[in-house]
Amino acid sequence: MSIINVQNLSKVYPVAKKDPGLKGTLRHFFRRTYHNIEAVKAVSFQIEPGEIVGFLGPNGAGKTTTLKMLTGLIHPSTGSVSVSGHRPFNRKNDFLRQITLIMGQKQQLIWDLPALDSLRINAAIYNLTDLEFRDRVGELAEMLDIQAQLKQPVRKLSLGERMKAEMLAALIHRPQVLFLDEPTLGLDVNAQVAVRQFLQDYNRKYGATILLTSHYMADITALCDRVLVIHKGSLIYDGLLERLLDQFAPYREVSVEFERTQDINQQTLQPYGELQNLAGCKATFLVSTQELTGTVSALLNNFTIQDLTVTEPPIEDVIGRVFQSGITPT
Repeated sequence: MSIINVQNLSKVYPVAKKDPGLKGTLRHFFRRTYHNIEAVKAVSFQIEPGEIVGFLGPNGAGKTTTLKMLTGLIHPSTGSVSVSGHRPFNRKNDFLRQITLIMGQKQQLIWDLPALDSLRINAAIYNLTDLEFRDRVGELAEMLDIQAQLKQPVRKLSLGERMKAEMLAALIHRPQVLFLDEPTLGLDVNAQVAVRQFLQDYNRKYGATILLTSHYMADITALCDRVLVIHKGSLIYDGLLERLLDQFAPYREVSVEFERTQDINQQTLQPYGELQNLAGCKATFLVSTQELTGTVSALLNNFTIQDLTVTEPPIEDVIGRVFQSGITPT
């Protein structure tokens, strides 16, 4: 049975229209008119217990609005949502004990107090015993490698340490469903890797279900086999990340370093593919997989080449093409 079940979920915001100037202000005051903005349009999907699913989309696509409906922070305009057998907007205690929402750089810890004091408050909210509090803080702090920092004032922690402490606070009640909105936003590379590893360990240890939004594609590739793609409020893809990449990346990135003495310019390189970058004697092309062998052979025959590599295109470029194309993936 699906732990998250979303059917035809929509959210419409009425926004007041106002003409400029004094006349427009007076008319707006006495006789206000509205137009509707559809933030989410008839979205449907199911997530099974223990899955880690990526939720992708450009800014303004409807990701955060969807997460807020799934956690009960806002009420859907139409459609239905079930999370762990509950209707989120009812905000019942049994439901709240099973979920958490973590938003990058949104703070719940008290700035001037040690993180441990804020954790005690969270433990009291969830009616944890002293033994449960010590056991869970000890276990999560060890998994996050943050034991030494919990007694320091939050304002003294680095951004990465603060994010780990925020994550500990959000998970102290041991939720089974995690909604993560940009959890690694602004973190350095090492901190991002640590957060990803922790989420993998938490999922493996407790069988938690995770729905993750992120603009860092490394988060998605490291954690998610399945992705949901939302664009302009509509769900345009639900399936394996690998299949999405195969469909929208039927090309390879070819990087070439030419002999320095050769005359290399955009005109001479144009026949060999879509030129992405040219800097001195180094060039990067996008080449169709069907034409890859022939293109590489032609480059080797027609130029003196110091180095040549063929790689997959960056996933950020692939996802960008999905949004730009306006084509629904199959």
